[in-house]
Amino acid sequence: MISVVILGAGNVGTHMSRAIFEAKNLKLIQWFNKTPIPNFTDYWGVNFNSDLDQIPEADLYIIAVSDGAIENLSERLPFSDRLVVHTSGSLSMRFLNNKNRRGVFYPLQTFSKTSELSFDQVPICIEANDKKDRALLKSVAEALGCPTYMISSEQRQTLHLAAVFVNNFTNQMYRLAHELTDEKSLDFELLKPLILETAKKVQTLSPYMAQTGPAKRNDKKTLKKHLKLLQEHPKIQDIYKILSESIRKTHG
Repeated sequence: MISVVILGAGNVGTHMSRAIFEAKNLKLIQWFNKTPIPNFTDYWGVNFNSDLDQIPEADLYIIAVSDGAIENLSERLPFSDRLVVHTSGSLSMRFLNNKNRRGVFYPLQTFSKTSELSFDQVPICIEANDKKDRALLKSVAEALGCPTYMISSEQRQTLHLAAVFVNNFTNQMYRLAHELTDEKSLDFELLKPLILETAKKVQTLSPYMAQTGPAKRNDKKTLKKHLKLLQEHPKIQDIYKILSESIRKTHG
């Protein structure tokens, strides 16, 4: 049984705490957050703590806080020579204090407290200097049912950048589309089958091969018509121009 302490009660920390609490061969012995969690009684009876001096000994400490808080929190941990990892996609292990053994346990997924998520669909990217620590982190990921990848900090940072494109930027496109449909009293639900089919296609085709639309066809009449429709939305119009030109150049 691998004992784990989670530090942080944001989106990642909350999902990870629940997954570890429910996993076989893992024991969540404490969940730390600097401030008490509202309605904590809803959180499965886990041992909660907001005092760093009361953190117990464990096999693994997972820091799941914002990137800007990781370095400070790791410096304040009142112990040494234990395995401490963070969950950031963009920070190297250097941001963890070297008084402890350091590593990364990066779940490549989007997390929201209000959205249910099955951890067996979450790739875990692992990094650690020590072979035994890498093996322990792999065991934790396997206990969660996660696919596991050993990658370097440089690879992970590029992966995180790519994730921003496929998740955050794509979601912003959904928001802009929602704005346009709302303006004409159209139901955004009409677009959801298209959203699902677009995501489905890249499971079997490369994004290059899956591309369709007026920019790929160089359909100048349709492109001109769309830009005219966006005259009252100059910022969205600029985004349309940039993305259409990118597609046009990619596909010649």
